[in-house]
Amino acid sequence: MTFKFEPSRRLDLLQHRALLTATVVLLGLVSCSKTNEKNLVGPTPVASVAVSPGSATIATAGSISLTATPEDAGGDPLSGRVVTWSSNNTAAATVNGSGLVSGVAAGSATITATCEGHTGTSDITVTSAAVASVTVSPASASVQAGSTTQLAATPKSAGGTPLTGRVVTWSSDNTAAATVNGSGLVSGVAAGSATITATCEGKTGTSDITVTPASSSGGQFNHVFIVVEENTDYANVIGNSLMPYLNGLAQQYGLATQYYANTHPSIGNYFMMTVGNIITNDDAYTSTVSQDNVVRKLVAAGKTWKVYAEDLPSVGFVGLGYDDGAYASKHDPLVYLTDVHDNATQALNVVPFTLFATDLAANTFPNYSFIVPNLCNDGHDCGPAIVDSWLQTHIDPLIKSTQFQQDGLLIILYDESGGDDTNGGGKIAWVAVSAKSKKGYQSTTLYQHESTLRLSLKALGITSFPNSAATAPDMGEFFTP
Repeated sequence: MTFKFEPSRRLDLLQHRALLTATVVLLGLVSCSKTNEKNLVGPTPVASVAVSPGSATIATAGSISLTATPEDAGGDPLSGRVVTWSSNNTAAATVNGSGLVSGVAAGSATITATCEGHTGTSDITVTSAAVASVTVSPASASVQAGSTTQLAATPKSAGGTPLTGRVVTWSSDNTAAATVNGSGLVSGVAAGSATITATCEGKTGTSDITVTPASSSGGQFNHVFIVVEENTDYANVIGNSLMPYLNGLAQQYGLATQYYANTHPSIGNYFMMTVGNIITNDDAYTSTVSQDNVVRKLVAAGKTWKVYAEDLPSVGFVGLGYDDGAYASKHDPLVYLTDVHDNATQALNVVPFTLFATDLAANTFPNYSFIVPNLCNDGHDCGPAIVDSWLQTHIDPLIKSTQFQQDGLLIILYDESGGDDTNGGGKIAWVAVSAKSKKGYQSTTLYQHESTLRLSLKALGITSFPNSAATAPDMGEFFTP
């Protein structure tokens, strides 16, 4: 039998093959597309953030490390993700970039970990560190009847860290000898002894107070203030129309018309006011002074003292040879004294002038205050009008205060003249202000800085004077008995 291959059937076969090939190609493309689609899907998204522990309690100044774990929708941990941390109350607790939480003050804070828009939290409670002890400074002191001395109490944690913001109460076991107020100011009542106790959260610290009899030496004051200005002749101060405030004080109170500095330049005069000897004429002097001095006499008599120095770098700063254009140690003689420079406790009495207004408002001035304006306000670098304005702004409120009017003495003087060498350092202005000053009194007695040192101690009832102050002319003539 013979078959014929019909052209139409051949054409159907070719079309079938073409269709089959196209189908295979299409299926391959679809498969490839699905594969590529699968490959284009990104990392598994974060669905939640777990923070551990979910809550914790820490003490002030304590810390705890939190851990944040990003998770997918199935709760499986996800690695390699960026987590940021925050606190909703940084006054209570802070957190760093690695989840370390630090207690700041008693309170609560919610710490949040954030990752790709999802968050987790931990509730933190901050408790106050317990007071473990109370230190009272000084641990013992002597005070005359009728005088005061200031104590300070420092609550501490078990580790010895000072704790701030705690309530301290004060008491005396013998109020017939000494009393104490709510801020630790002890007042001598009568000769005897008393233990002053500071109590904070059940813990106590004490100071042993010895009260000596009131001086019978004629001490008239309980607070002495000394303000020293710079490098100006008497004639450029008294009668200068640019200084109406200081001239008003000179006319109303006491003026020494024959007062002379001891030497040139400044530093020797400052030492004469506080040590009773010139010590040096080198303004770059950087050694300490171990001679008897005003601080030694004050402390021995149970008196308190402070230096209020404008622009002093910090409380207790006793650097020597220091001059930053505002504060200069050569104008702050007490920092050179070994009694201060080498005694960390006494050095804390050297304070920035900003505390002057604070102590005025709180009525907590020490018995002796040495006031150091900066290099502009003392006239060293600026003119007389600026000196006068500074005095009126900062010193007039002192003079008008009730406490000063009761028992205060203010001495405003210059360290040396501008160019006169008479009697060593030239004629300078010296003014004494107090409620006990003879009104409008002008003295013609020749005085120098050792007499100011003598007066500043005698006014507080101290009768032992260092070095040349022991034989210096007495300045009692300025005051009524």
